[in-house]
Formats: sequence, C-alpha cells, structure tokens
Amino acid sequence: MATRPRRAGRREDRMSRPTPAPATGAKPKLKTSAMIASIAGEGQRTTAAPFGNALVELGKTREDIVGLTADLAKYTDLHIFAKAYPDRFYQMGMAEQLLMGAASGLAHEGFTPFVTTYAVFASRRAYDFVHQTIAEENRNVKIVCALPGLTSGYGPSHQAAEDLALFRAMPNLMVIDPCDAHEIEQAVPAIAAHNGPVYMRLLRGNVPLVLDEYDYKFEIGKAKLLRDGADVLVVSSGIMTMRALEVATMLERDKVDVAVLHVPTIKPLDTATILREAGRSGRLVVVAENHTVIGGLGEAVAGALLRAGVHPPFRQIGLPDEFLDAGALPTLHDRYGISANAMAASIKGWLG
Repeated sequence: MATRPRRAGRREDRMSRPTPAPATGAKPKLKTSAMIASIAGEGQRTTAAPFGNALVELGKTREDIVGLTADLAKYTDLHIFAKAYPDRFYQMGMAEQLLMGAASGLAHEGFTPFVTTYAVFASRRAYDFVHQTIAEENRNVKIVCALPGLTSGYGPSHQAAEDLALFRAMPNLMVIDPCDAHEIEQAVPAIAAHNGPVYMRLLRGNVPLVLDEYDYKFEIGKAKLLRDGADVLVVSSGIMTMRALEVATMLERDKVDVAVLHVPTIKPLDTATILREAGRSGRLVVVAENHTVIGGLGEAVAGALLRAGVHPPFRQIGLPDEFLDAGALPTLHDRYGISANAMAASIKGWLG
C-alpha cells in the first residue's frame, strides 16, 4: 500500500536549515529559523511552554483532562502533557478531521479533551468537523492552536490569517486570543472550567511575559484597560496587545498619550467595556489585531460601536485581505504593518 506523503512544512525542524554566511560587506541575512522565530524581543522575559506546563498542572487535580494532537505534540507544547500523563494522551496522526471527531466522542463520555494542531488545520481543514461534531452538539472540547495569524513565515499554507473570522461565525464556540505566557497560564484552567467548546490561539515555545507587570488577571469575556491615555485608545488582542504597549512607550517621546485596552475574549465580546472606553470623547480609536482586517476583532468592535451609536474616529491595524508572503517574521511584520515601529508610524500619521 502506498504511504501518504508528508505535507510540506509540517515538520518544521527539517526546514530550519542554516543560511550561508553573507559575503564580506553584505548586509547579514536572517536565517531560515527566523521564519518560525519567537515573537519575543531581544532581552525580553519569557516562559517556556506555558500551555503544556499549565495543562500538566491542571491534570494533577482533573483526571478528566485528556490531550489529543495530529502529529504536532512537539510543536504545540503538548508533548509535556504526554510525558506526564501518557495514558491520557492520544496521537491521532495527520488526520485533523479524525482528531476533532475523536475529541467530540471523548467529551460525550465525560472527558475534557484539549486538542492541539496548527490554527490553519483546525480552521480550514477540519472546520466542518468542528462545526458538526463539536459546536452543534455543544461538546466540551478545548481546541488550542499554534501559529495564529502571522506567526509563521512559511506562507499561506501555515498562516492562519482568517481563523478568528471563521470561528467567530460558529455558534456555541467561545474564541480566545491570549497575549502572553502569563495569560496562557491563567486561561488554561479558566477554559477548562467553562462548560462548552472553546477555540484558543496558542503561543508556543519561549513565550514573552508582559501582562504580569500590569497586575493582570484573565477572566473569560472581560476586556481590561492596561494603561490609560488621552489621545489614542488601542483596542487589541493577542500579540498585538504586547505591540500596543511597546507603541505606547515609544509615542510618549512624541507627547502622544496612548491607552491600551486588551480584549482576549473575541467571542463573547465585552461590549460594555469597549463602548465605555471608545465613547470617551477626543480619542482616536485604533483596533490592532494579528488577523486579516476582515471578520476579526476590528469588525466586531466597529459593529458594536455602530449598533450603539458611538462614533469615534476609527482605524484598523491588521493584515491585508490577501495571501501573505513567506519570509522572516520581523520582515513580514514590518511589511504588513503589525510591528511596533510600523504601528507607531501609522498612528502618528492618523493623528497628523
């Protein structure tokens, strides 16, 4: 019987070959590994595998917790759970539809499955199975997916630029986009305690620590004002909250006062907090997201504002409606406007 060919790029370690040294006097080239580089800045504090370690800790008191993946335990930090609880770990192979169906069945029998894969495979390859076997049946499955938005340089096959739009449209499904390691550690037990299906974006490996400096506590369905400011309100989720805080510090030098409202729960949206902050007069409202500008946090916020009759000056920072390039992440983040420098330039331009 013919064996199934491996998907290009699925085994990332095979693709991370070193780049030849540049010629004398030439600009140093980023290595291929920059396509999957950590989003942590140089010298930034990080925590290793916050999801995997949080799930292991949860498993100590919750024997119903099980872990499933589709050939990606190492690349979603689920291998840590697998090592701690081998009898509660299921390696389903390269079969994402089967992965979702099996998780639904385990949930039906009283288990709480945590399913990991890449965001592109959950949102595109297995969408119908999530819809029919998990969401429609309201099964208690937690889908936790790595490489959200533009956190991979491997091109459109691995860049989940539209996952939030797809999953926001699915009834019964909660959608979470955490910012950093601190929030992931808190979100894991929180979504496990929630009775119902959840889709959560995942930052893996050495994940930045940011929110612990703001006395932050994750709560499902709650947006949190991390810092106030009189000139601009940045409404953000995921890694863009980290970027927004960097931008706020950068723009202080230009006498621009930036507030940052972190919105980790995309669905259900904390409309009351968003309306309260966006309704304060005299501020430009900018929604920043690591996602296409179509169908994500930006349009969710815009819809909430319009329905409530709140009309501040409004702009979006997000990925364009196109298939994105492959390349080194720092280069791509600059190119598509989601790096701190690019965000700061956009905001200064809008303020005139």
